[in-house]
Amino acid sequence: MHLSGRLAAAVEVIADVSDRHRPVNGALSDWGKAHRFAGSSDRAAIGNIVYDVMRQRALLSSMMGSDTPRALVLACAVQMMNISVEDLAELCVSKHGPGELTQAETAALSTAPATDAPLHVRANIPEWLMPSFERAFGEDAVRQGEALGVRAPVDIRANLLKTTRDKLLGQLSKFNAVEAPFAPDAIRIEVPEGLKRTPNLEAEPSFQRGAFEIQDAASQIAARMCAVEAGHQVADICAGAGGKTLALASAMGNKGQIHAWDADKNRLKPIIARLNRAGVHNVQVIPADEPEKLDDLAGRMDRVLVDAPCSGSGSWRRKPDAKWRLTPESLVNRGDDQRAVLARAVPLVKPGGRLIYVTCSLLPEENSDQIEAFLASNTDFSVVPYADVWAQCLAGDPPASSDGSTETLLLSPADHNVDGFFVAVMQRQS
Repeated sequence: MHLSGRLAAAVEVIADVSDRHRPVNGALSDWGKAHRFAGSSDRAAIGNIVYDVMRQRALLSSMMGSDTPRALVLACAVQMMNISVEDLAELCVSKHGPGELTQAETAALSTAPATDAPLHVRANIPEWLMPSFERAFGEDAVRQGEALGVRAPVDIRANLLKTTRDKLLGQLSKFNAVEAPFAPDAIRIEVPEGLKRTPNLEAEPSFQRGAFEIQDAASQIAARMCAVEAGHQVADICAGAGGKTLALASAMGNKGQIHAWDADKNRLKPIIARLNRAGVHNVQVIPADEPEKLDDLAGRMDRVLVDAPCSGSGSWRRKPDAKWRLTPESLVNRGDDQRAVLARAVPLVKPGGRLIYVTCSLLPEENSDQIEAFLASNTDFSVVPYADVWAQCLAGDPPASSDGSTETLLLSPADHNVDGFFVAVMQRQS
């Protein structure tokens, strides 16, 4: 497909997303099935355009004075793909293009974005969320939002049960792999230029052998800050597909035991295959429909990890359409879920043990607010300052928390070039 056809296809996909209120990945999949002539590079390019639009939808809409799919794609072509207005006009009228530019479109595309746009527009986040960003980041709120509007690199975690980071760096050198920041087992493959596709790392022999997992460096840091040791008893009670469970097992050298459970059986479904591929032997998976088995762990766990359900705002670089689907009501519901899972975790922590609360969110409603409320009603727990935890389980000086806290750690794309992650480590009195 020519670029003109790819632009027109992106308009189609975004229209499907808007009309049917559905996730982008589903709309892209359906478009590909209905257009079998499109090759993998075409589908990847169209996906890049659509996701770029979603990353900066507010700013593109403001520039055009319209949020129609066509207006958004045209603005993306000029602002994010660096196509001149003249070249875009030719592309639009070429075969399979999105159609001739109107005078109003040409005028809007030829005008630089307003520098006095509202803060939420400049930050490219929903207007109702701007107060939350300002509460978390103060005057830095716009910069933090802007950093969520760019593509994210791909990070992987070397599985120390089967390899080393140095060995894996050599095997992946064809992708220009480099060390990722902060996390000692993390490797990064940077964003490809233009509309090129990200390498299919799951097709690599080293992945098939279980030598690595795809996992953002921030997620790896969160797992490391559990400060697990060989022989520990650990409960991961929001295990999902098992990303952090696998990281914990690697850090423990397959010694001790991890009890992995998640309330959603569909999220938990991939974990067995992942454990087998990674060569993990110290994980007991508790079926989703048997939560009563957690009761048997009461008062025995050295570490309890709560990777709480959340808005996912810290991963909006990767799933930018999610920020436009988030509603005030769903944020409230997530808060209820977080309080419920914390309440489930408390009985499992033994005296002197630790409860680690993690979200992939930047919002204080899901982070510092939850910890403040938890500590107020669980006075036998106290926060272990994150710098002390870092010194115990990670190398180098700890980074500054994006929200200015010295107790809990908030990582962000703007400050640390990783996904947004919140980590609070709380210890029960002995």
